Amino acid sequence: MKKIVIYSLVLLFISCAGTQDSSPASIAEIVAQSFYQGDEDMLKKHTTPEGFATFSNLQKMFAKPKGSESNFKLIDEVIEGDVAWVKYATSYDKTPGIFKLVKLDGAWIVTIRDPKEKAPL
Repeated sequence: MKKIVIYSLVLLFISCAGTQDSSPASIAEIVAQSFYQGDEDMLKKHTTPEGFATFSNLQKMFAKPKGSESNFKLIDEVIEGDVAWVKYATSYDKTPGIFKLVKLDGAWIVTIRDPKEKAPL
């Protein structure tokens, strides 16, 4: 009986600690969805402070789609050390968008890019 409880607890911890896909593309999808759905907590979690401020200001200019799917589609992804670029399309935009991500403390987060900065995509 004791072994069953121990095995159950171990299984519970393993299942709860499952690996989360934290690739640049998956983070870009989270940011795009949270931006258009108005989820500021999720947006803040996956962006730099500068990125969050920029996205928050832009969010105020867009109407939030209610219950619609973003249909996020990865077009291209380039990773150069601790910087990644993700080109994507959503059902909300007519033209593809590009996110710049940086790796901080082992996690990818979206940041702003300099207007003169050229993306490698």
